[in-house]
Amino acid sequence: MQTPCPGTSAVLAVTYAGWQVQLRHPAYLVDARRGLRGADVGYRFGAYLLDPERRELTRGSEAVAIGPQVFDLLLHLVQNRARVVSKDELLDVVWAGRTVSESTLTSHINAVRKAVGDSGGEQHLVKTVARKGFRFVGDVIELPSSGSADSSNDGAPSPNKQPEHETDQVDRPSIAVLPFLNLSNDQDQDYFADGTVEDIISALSRIRWLFVIARNSSFTYKGRAVDVKQVGRELGVRYVLEGSVRRAAKRVRITGQLIDATTGAHLWAERFESTQDDIFALQDEVVASVVGAIAPQLEQAEIERAKRKPTESLGAYDYYLRGMQHFHQGTSEAVSEALRLFHRAIDLDADFAAAYGMAAWCHFWRKINGWMTDQAQGAAEGARLARRAVDLGKNDAVALTRGGHALGHFGGDLDRCVALLDRALVLNPNLAAAWYLGGFQRITLGGHDSAIRHFERAIRLSPLDPEMVRMQAGMAMAHLLAGRFDTASSWAETAVGDLPDFVLAAGILAASHALAGRSDEARRAMDHLRGLDAALCISNLADWILLHRPEDLATFANGLRSAGLPG
Repeated sequence: MQTPCPGTSAVLAVTYAGWQVQLRHPAYLVDARRGLRGADVGYRFGAYLLDPERRELTRGSEAVAIGPQVFDLLLHLVQNRARVVSKDELLDVVWAGRTVSESTLTSHINAVRKAVGDSGGEQHLVKTVARKGFRFVGDVIELPSSGSADSSNDGAPSPNKQPEHETDQVDRPSIAVLPFLNLSNDQDQDYFADGTVEDIISALSRIRWLFVIARNSSFTYKGRAVDVKQVGRELGVRYVLEGSVRRAAKRVRITGQLIDATTGAHLWAERFESTQDDIFALQDEVVASVVGAIAPQLEQAEIERAKRKPTESLGAYDYYLRGMQHFHQGTSEAVSEALRLFHRAIDLDADFAAAYGMAAWCHFWRKINGWMTDQAQGAAEGARLARRAVDLGKNDAVALTRGGHALGHFGGDLDRCVALLDRALVLNPNLAAAWYLGGFQRITLGGHDSAIRHFERAIRLSPLDPEMVRMQAGMAMAHLLAGRFDTASSWAETAVGDLPDFVLAAGILAASHALAGRSDEARRAMDHLRGLDAALCISNLADWILLHRPEDLATFANGLRSAGLPG
């Protein structure tokens, strides 16, 4: 269980789909402000070109006069156009946390609108979202910046420049999201369907192991009857997501289906409905649901594909996928095999950050389940792998999530570990693992209700997630420490039923039954726990589980003691 740390020096609340992500570490603000000072891409919208390297805004061939803070505001809104940006975030990023009046922010937003030919009344590009913040809603094309070695003088992309995802690794999974059909009677609703697809493309692009076809290529198929296999061949992708939108009054229904473009097989289909009044909140909700649902489906499809390949043709990513398959089984034998496969991936690609992160997490899983034969050696190796993961994966949400969480259990700087998971959520707000491990962080801090919201968010994002048992255990622990013993035992019972070898879930089950006065059930649960880890006792409880508040550790210890755990 990850241990968050109090006393960090800055707090930034980012709103995403109605949820608050607390960014507590100044390292985030440093990274955000660094991003404002330079980047290797420029942004074209309409007749305007925003060049971060030169810090210039041009309209056609003419420069637009713009102050430095107005430039920073515009750049941050454009770079974060996939979501609503809160006023607090803008104040922290642009003014470095200095005290600034709301009227100053308003005047700078008005200056941004004036610079790009927008207005507060029209809001064609910069949308004010009531009680939430601002969002850049214009169509944006990313181009090589003027400071890039591959950029030409006019800012257009070089025809000889190979896409980043192709140079990264040609065998990575790839997807195209086709324009959704507008099934509403009102053809003016096309903008809503198109905006939803654009947000889905943007959100999927945050998943580093996935190559996502850009919006301009996908939208060439708008209004055409297409053959998915042909789309796959023309765009060079393995998967295609298509769907439809039906919107009437205040109700919207969106259907989506994921198709293997190589075979035409349907891998996943789902329907989403909502009655949100706020159109942007509605789009955020739909995007989070779609992306959270299909990401595990894509990973599972890739695992199945890797399993069919002969061992002599496996590459680093295939070994990683096979490792994930074993990791999700959660047993001692399966995790040992997963660890071996992650090391094979690292052998073939020494910079594979996510593989280091998952290898580190295998050592954490061994620790939490009492499977380490040499505690000191296992902790040292887990720490080494975790540090390597976060050093290599500064922009890899999976590496930061797994590596940062594991590092907290193996003697790492806890302030930094909290910041690593916070940054993972900024990089990919739809990553269920980052949400549920963030829930464990809040348990450690004593924020049990906040933890429950994080687990609920993870479950909502990925209701069929192979790590659901860990989310269930987190819900059980949060309710246990909040004094809701019946709810805790219900969640723990489910987790133990799904994964009987899960020592933490077994311990929570025993403690919650005991604290609820169900002595017979508590004894049976304790017998199961002792069978899993005979060395566990009250005296080494603090070495096993990290709880900062003494009263929380005392609650758990009292429950286990009452259930029969020896001192």
